[in-house]
Amino acid sequence: MSFVKHAASPRAAEWEAAGLDWLRVEGGARVVDVDSIDADKLVLQRLSSVSPSASDAEDFGRALAATHASGASAYGVGPAGWDGDGFQGPADDLLPLPLRPYETWGAMYADLRIAPLLEQVPSVKPFAASVLQRLRDGGFDESCTAPARLHGDLWSGNVMWTAPGAVLIDPAAHGGHPESDLAALALFGAPHLERIVASYDEVAPLADGWRDRVPLMQLHLVLLHAVLFGGGYVGQAERILRHYH
Repeated sequence: MSFVKHAASPRAAEWEAAGLDWLRVEGGARVVDVDSIDADKLVLQRLSSVSPSASDAEDFGRALAATHASGASAYGVGPAGWDGDGFQGPADDLLPLPLRPYETWGAMYADLRIAPLLEQVPSVKPFAASVLQRLRDGGFDESCTAPARLHGDLWSGNVMWTAPGAVLIDPAAHGGHPESDLAALALFGAPHLERIVASYDEVAPLADGWRDRVPLMQLHLVLLHAVLFGGGYVGQAERILRHYH
């Protein structure tokens, strides 16, 4: 059986399909199948959700590490063969996801993920300058030695738990810091999160201090939510920026 998903445009449908295809690697996390693309419609594998067990979460943690380890050609690039920017946000309110290659994670994160969104949340900009400078100066780059193949929007709603295990949906796939996906899982709470992270860490040890960097890794998605929904997300973004100020 299939599920028809309507995208904002044919280009957005192609972006999602390209990301899913790029994330589908041997030994990595399972990815929803794309049966076909018809203009602005994706025909996807229909998934039936179940409640995940601790064992399912552990399997997912190990598989996600394998997905990340498959890598990217540079920080900030999209799926192989993709040309131009991608998209981020819900299908009915998409924003551009800037894509271009960087040699270091911090400069990419500052220039492509944080700075563009700050322009749309002006109230928090006074707290951002020093954080952007720390990122661009490489203050956090020791924690990331090579670009990971990221889902890019891995909040808990984009992991479907099925009888055979976790399945990834709705990516904003790009090359980045592996801790970003793990921090996204924590942003709204994922089932058995500690088991996911512990199993990930067993096969791909996380860099020292990773827990202290969780809010920084969440900043991109928090700012995106501040742009889209305002409210408490603006205050949350300000608190994160103040923390690393």
